[in-house]
Amino acid sequence: MPRRVHYVVFIAIAAAFAVLNSAGSALAHGFSSVVYADVAGAGQGHVRTSLGLEYDLFIVSVADSEKDDPLFRTGTDAFESGDFAAQAAALNAHKESALKYVSTRFSIATCTPTQIGDYTVAERDGVPYATLLLDWNCPDARGEHTVTSSLFPDGEGYVKGTKTIVTYKLDAREGSAALDASRPSFSTGQAWYQRFWEFFQLGAEHLLGGIDHILFLLALIAGSRRLREIVLAATSFTLAHSVTFMLAALGLVEVPARVVEPIIALSIAVVAAWYLYRLWRRGSHATDLPDHGLDRAGWTRLAVVFCFGLVHGLGFAGALGIDEAFSWTLLWSLLVFNIGIEVVQLSIIAVVFPLLIVLRRRSPKAGLWVTGLLAAGVTVMGVVWFIERLVGA
Repeated sequence: MPRRVHYVVFIAIAAAFAVLNSAGSALAHGFSSVVYADVAGAGQGHVRTSLGLEYDLFIVSVADSEKDDPLFRTGTDAFESGDFAAQAAALNAHKESALKYVSTRFSIATCTPTQIGDYTVAERDGVPYATLLLDWNCPDARGEHTVTSSLFPDGEGYVKGTKTIVTYKLDAREGSAALDASRPSFSTGQAWYQRFWEFFQLGAEHLLGGIDHILFLLALIAGSRRLREIVLAATSFTLAHSVTFMLAALGLVEVPARVVEPIIALSIAVVAAWYLYRLWRRGSHATDLPDHGLDRAGWTRLAVVFCFGLVHGLGFAGALGIDEAFSWTLLWSLLVFNIGIEVVQLSIIAVVFPLLIVLRRRSPKAGLWVTGLLAAGVTVMGVVWFIERLVGA
């Protein structure tokens, strides 16, 4: 076996042990939740809300908070059977507990909620979601309303980083807001730049909190041979995910999360393994690049990155949780969210790639070892996630 093959195999084995040992602590999309809140005016002194709550998380949280063991038993049995009607029936039999849980964690200032009708359950984002309709009596409202959400907080220990995505048509204004533990409230009277800043932060935090997207980016960096190649790769990825992100978030394209998430994991493994293959084929010449432009392998890699970028865009849109019809306010919010993603992505490239270039110039052999180890670890992690998400789908 050629020496370079031993080299790559050794790296892959070492990385596999390192990554698999840490796999249990790696956070991806499945450890967070999104609450959907549609808020609209409903006549003088009244506001109507529709809340979408992830069913199994809702059942466990309500049962734990309100000490309602019967709800936990019937709700869990209904969840495991996959029967939406039984799931709704379990909640409707325990309306008081469920409403108490929600009303102490979701509020409209100076307003009092009353439940309208029964719970319904339907699939959303590939999992059952319960819908709760509330009518809010707001006798003291004066031209603006403040909405606050602390649903499914980290302290409950079930999920981390719950986002409440609010879409509203209220007080002669309409738009969207993203609430979380650091920004639990918003007012319909807030300035446009405050709302956009929230979406910028949400985009930045999503990329930083999504280890799968970061690993994909690191795989791109490790496999890039010159600055122009990583710039082209990042640009290709950005253009692709921007297109599908906007289309999906505006409700023009819909692909189930059970399809998107395994492909995202596969993309991580493929892009990282691409560089390992080049190491196996070319050894110390793996980082060689023509003097002008890209070679055939470089252009092929760009095409692959673009295709996978289309899928990542669907993942970004799914995490944001908006699939409303087009409006200029929503469009600007989405653009700002996307800018937040890009700023973090470019910052990572600006920090990591120059360090890699310096390492390759001072010690080419060390550069190959470091990038090979990184690519092998990312490949293994991508394969692990792909299998987990495929089986979980």
